[in-house]
Amino acid sequence: MDEAVLLQFDFDRDAVTGARHTVATCASTQGLEGLRLEGFVLAVNEIMTNAVRHGGGSGRIRLSRTATGLRCVIRDDGAGEPARFNGHSLPPTEATGGRGLWLARHLCDSFDVETGLDGTRVELTMTI
Repeated sequence: MDEAVLLQFDFDRDAVTGARHTVATCASTQGLEGLRLEGFVLAVNEIMTNAVRHGGGSGRIRLSRTATGLRCVIRDDGAGEPARFNGHSLPPTEATGGRGLWLARHLCDSFDVETGLDGTRVELTMTI
């Protein structure tokens, strides 16, 4: 699978906002636009925020151009998430969190989570 790396960097809490803007600009220059651009950027932001809040305070992002669109992989070094946080189910209305994975899963064309003792890897893709 040929792909060109567009962005790759580490982030922490203080860098999430800047990272979100950088991803938005890059995705836009690659041809993603409108609600699909907004949805992709929101999904990336949710996963970066999860990495900071639940994955050890920082993460790494890699945004690539594929033959059909964009692939974003976000990794963290946290202890991993329980299977119930895979984004398949919407948390109950009284829950104060837990919607980020669900939202990201529904905003992107594909979504994959791998988690374990060495951290979590989330892959988001969006066709252009």
